[in-house]
Amino acid sequence: MGPGLFWNFPSKTSCTVPQSLLQTMLHSRMAGMKDQQFTEEKPLLPESRGQETEMENCDTFVATGDWKEHDIETPYGMLHVVIRGAPKGNKPAILTYHDVGLNHKLCFNTFFHNEDMLEITKHFVVCHVDAPGQHIGAPQMPQGYQYPTMDQLAGMLPSVVQHFGFKSIVGIGVGAGAYILAKFALIFPDLVEGLVLLNIDPNGKGWIDWAATKLSGLTSALPDTVLAHLFSQEELMNNTEIVQNYRQQINNTVNQFNLQLFWNMYNSRRDLEMNRSGSVLNAKTLSCPAMLVVGDNAPAEEGVVECNSKLDPTNTTFLKMADSGGMPQITQPGKLTEAFKYFLQGMGYIAYVKDRRMSGGPVPSASMTRLVRSRTASLTSAGSVDGSRNRACTNSDSSEGVGQVSHTMEVSC
Repeated sequence: MGPGLFWNFPSKTSCTVPQSLLQTMLHSRMAGMKDQQFTEEKPLLPESRGQETEMENCDTFVATGDWKEHDIETPYGMLHVVIRGAPKGNKPAILTYHDVGLNHKLCFNTFFHNEDMLEITKHFVVCHVDAPGQHIGAPQMPQGYQYPTMDQLAGMLPSVVQHFGFKSIVGIGVGAGAYILAKFALIFPDLVEGLVLLNIDPNGKGWIDWAATKLSGLTSALPDTVLAHLFSQEELMNNTEIVQNYRQQINNTVNQFNLQLFWNMYNSRRDLEMNRSGSVLNAKTLSCPAMLVVGDNAPAEEGVVECNSKLDPTNTTFLKMADSGGMPQITQPGKLTEAFKYFLQGMGYIAYVKDRRMSGGPVPSASMTRLVRSRTASLTSAGSVDGSRNRACTNSDSSEGVGQVSHTMEVSC
């Protein structure tokens, strides 16, 4: 299918599980959040910027402002968070959540090192969340420790929002992190203004998948099992440099016992409780704008397509990236940054997008013009990046169209 064409996917019905008990617990916890005690902040030493693609520099961040580490108490245990900046007015924070087998550095360093991404993040507070026990240097969990369920991992995030005083967030999640952020948005829709979900699989594991995962765990080392989740078969077969680098990093920087706990819990996840309006009785889906991203031939491609069928087509964009493999944020950070700029612009937070490669000023590049034209409605802001958000809805295509048109598209990178 060529660039700029729309895909329409049939809706499917998934199993739903009542969340009234979880919501009651979380809202009760939120009410008493002000009485919680938090550990001391630990400033990170700023370090010089290294090469974006060199995994050996994964423990450095661009020294743009001060990054600080926090260990935050939540209803389900401590959560390690790294943050830069402070909340700015009513502007949301950019909050990230990594995939299983990774942490915020392995998952997002290349993306956030991108020069154009720096132009975006300097206007926002950025908050990276590490799943329990997954950050570099994390102590091993004690024997018998009960790792939080995927629902509980989502239930830890309101503590982060409350602790830093965020009004709302724009979430960027990959794989397991995308699932957690989507779950968070379903439970607390008022706290989420937008989601960028890479490689999300909204479905729980069936018995056949569960058995296959167990068998793989018996016959393969844990890092190799996780790599099959992260990368395409082509990348694994070719044993590309990036695969070799990540195999080494997963072995050396992530506690293997803790990783096994997170991996087991991810594979025990339930279906996300969302369905497109009209597909089932009392259907519930994401209410915020969402951009789904997946690489061609990625292991998660089928799951992302399934997720697209469950979301409102009027505020969902499906971005399939060519030549990006299993982790587009690592292999195509420039293209993903460009899409993210336009996603924020559509929400009214960026009045224009400056292309540093063009001397003519704030003009979108040709490749991302396809993204703008594929949208049925474009939300633009009349103010500056730091000004108030005056949102106006304008049709970017013909006003004579009838019915719902998905923002789904395919981009060749």
